[in-house]
Amino acid sequence: MTNNNPLPLPSLLDLTIQIQQIAAPTFSEGARAEFVRSLFLKENLKDVSMDSLGNVYARLPGKQKRAKPLVVSAHLDTVFPASVNLQIRREAGKIFAPGIGDNSLGVAALFGILWALRTRKIDLNHDVWFVANIGEEGLGDLRGMQAVVQRFDAEVLGYLVIEGLALGQVYHRAIGVRRYRVTAKTAGGHSWADYGRPSAVHELAALVTQLTALPLPRQPRTTMNVGVFGGGTGINVLASEAKFELDLRSEDPKTLVKLVYQVENLFTAADRDGVQIMAEIIGERPAGEISATHPLVKLAETCINEQGLDAVLTIGSTDANIPLSKGFPAVVMGVTRGGGAHTLHEYIETDPIPHGLDSLVRFVELAGNG
Repeated sequence: MTNNNPLPLPSLLDLTIQIQQIAAPTFSEGARAEFVRSLFLKENLKDVSMDSLGNVYARLPGKQKRAKPLVVSAHLDTVFPASVNLQIRREAGKIFAPGIGDNSLGVAALFGILWALRTRKIDLNHDVWFVANIGEEGLGDLRGMQAVVQRFDAEVLGYLVIEGLALGQVYHRAIGVRRYRVTAKTAGGHSWADYGRPSAVHELAALVTQLTALPLPRQPRTTMNVGVFGGGTGINVLASEAKFELDLRSEDPKTLVKLVYQVENLFTAADRDGVQIMAEIIGERPAGEISATHPLVKLAETCINEQGLDAVLTIGSTDANIPLSKGFPAVVMGVTRGGGAHTLHEYIETDPIPHGLDSLVRFVELAGNG
């Protein structure tokens, strides 16, 4: 089903680009957050505020004061440092730019939903809280969403999380994640004169080899990745310090616990005289899920199917991890298709955006009818 009232696509794309042009690395989302806050105020939304972390909130009132609200969120941060060139490039039906889909379009969709509701004169029974939150990417560890859920808790219809590039997908299950920063320290020395002493680089390289030799099940899907590795001061120096960052994931919480046990045993075994191994937990994303038959999951499927699209139920690591891990209803929906997420070649497809936005509008409209 597509409403005859057209959605404001040119305005939405213009806003997406305005948002994308404001650098917002994780932990440095302030300028983008202030921009969104100013737009919430211009839209005359109620209770516009920013919390101590930098999450931005605004309320669209519904007709029934006692009805539970729907929380609609999109994360502000990107994976790119402030130094990255944010120049955009257009091709037929596509816009290329770092962070354009993840998640500038998602943030812009908060306003697209609002504009569509007003254009179509849709009066909601329930309040809608629009939230632009920080800290979703990387080592942000979902801290923004943790504060959002702490604020609203279970007193909501549910949480709708918007991701720009997830059109047609309905995330209702959350992958568990554990992240470590592992540091090795040794006495170091000269590569010739002190040969035979331990090198921190060599020690960690051997440890990574042991880690990646651990057998991981395909079902439930479980993964391991060393994404950062560094250390040493010169080619002819036995490194006195080296570090790596390790990412562990699993669909199944029990499987993740087992993997964590194996990994931490290897950390312990690598610590010996002359070699100090320190493992620091730098990230933890809890797992959780709601049933595929939950009313909000079925509603998300219906709203996508109405656009002539096939809805795919899936699992991921998103802001929805936080409410799902606490047993609160939450789903992730998308705005369009695209590719190259987390790379300089990221792009969105513009033609599907009206379908994605329409599905979101329908979800927000009907969420209180269950």
